[in-house]
Amino acid sequence: MHKPSDAVTGHATAADIAACRDLLRDGSRSFYAASFLLPQRFRDPAIALYAFCRIADDAVDCAGDAPGAQTRALATLHERLDRLYDGRPIDDPADRALADVVVRFAMPKRLLEALLEGFEWDAEGRRYDDLSGVYDYSARVAGTVGAMMATLMGARSAELVARACDLGVAMQLTNICRDVGEDARNGRLYLPRQWLREAGIDPDAWLREPVFNAALASVVQRLLQAADMLYRRSDAGIAGLPMNCRAGINAARYLYAEIGRQVERQGLDSVSRRAVVPVPRKLQLLAPILGTAVLTPRYVAAPALAETHFLVEAVVDATPPHWLTPSARPTPANCGLHRILELLELVEQRQRALSTR
Repeated sequence: MHKPSDAVTGHATAADIAACRDLLRDGSRSFYAASFLLPQRFRDPAIALYAFCRIADDAVDCAGDAPGAQTRALATLHERLDRLYDGRPIDDPADRALADVVVRFAMPKRLLEALLEGFEWDAEGRRYDDLSGVYDYSARVAGTVGAMMATLMGARSAELVARACDLGVAMQLTNICRDVGEDARNGRLYLPRQWLREAGIDPDAWLREPVFNAALASVVQRLLQAADMLYRRSDAGIAGLPMNCRAGINAARYLYAEIGRQVERQGLDSVSRRAVVPVPRKLQLLAPILGTAVLTPRYVAAPALAETHFLVEAVVDATPPHWLTPSARPTPANCGLHRILELLELVEQRQRALSTR
């Protein structure tokens, strides 16, 4: 169990944080946009966490198909994780930045280990027969990120971490529904196989020749409904965050949920096309998100998903009791709509520029 350390932070420089920011600007545009609605004291640590997650994901995905390549990549990532938790990060901006976050926020190592475990499941081609199996996978590759964000923001009670995990899992279910065709062409299938069989689809035969039909649409719709249930549960967790964090997390929640709505608008066909939410629609969503509804407390009396309970325990166990009582009242959000509008306009300009190359 990781406990807060007396070690002095200071591995990372401003240039290291800038390098992490550049990585996300190019590879994780939705998070990069939402991060601008976070207070500065949480924004840079969140960027450091996401940068390491992105690097880890890319390291496994780009390891190649040579025998043992992904296993070696994962072993290297575990070694990097061990070193930064020992206060000896390798010479990499993301590792130095994350090493500081680990000490400053008492970040449980189990969360990052679980993330790497999810990447390992991908590398070994693990199959997911039912929704619980999909939840198990989603808890590792996305629920961990929700738990880490809650940890950063001081929302470390069991109830709030459970809702943060709900949000992470919901986002991953949305990803799965959006990327059905792309995943299949890479030999991966994350839709519950039992659901496919119930719809009259042989999972292995379909994976060999992925096509869209009404039966597949019914499975995608069913998984989107599971995601929507978790998005609704997550609202209580967002309402329990420091006031000046709610807008950014709520923005990410609604922008991601809208991907599911876009899949539905496209007839649930995520095999022949990939759902992309147009920038005008994003702007339409963001305006009310920054209003008073973001600040309205909401409560969901629900335990953690069984599949994310270990993440909740990891955070609570690593949290000194006095950290559960905020030392200061949160201050109102200090980011206006104009900042996110400007950022999304820049993103749209960049997308247009890339499409003309």
